[in-house]
Amino acid sequence: MLQRQQAGAVVAARRLIVDGAVSMVEDALARITEQDFVALDEERKAAMVSNLLVVLCGDRAAQPVLNTGTLYQ
Repeated sequence: MLQRQQAGAVVAARRLIVDGAVSMVEDALARITEQDFVALDEERKAAMVSNLLVVLCGDRAAQPVLNTGTLYQ
């Protein structure tokens, strides 16, 4: 029974983390759009959303990656 309770607590905690991360990503996209300081096409927007969700939902510290090319190579 204890394992079931622990699993339920983990699922509930993950759900809160994901809900918070999605909210932060939505806010980031809204701010980028309204301030119009970067033009994002759909592919770059999807990449940004994916990267932000991985960082915000991950249970380890983010490791920076240096992009030496463009997204369109």
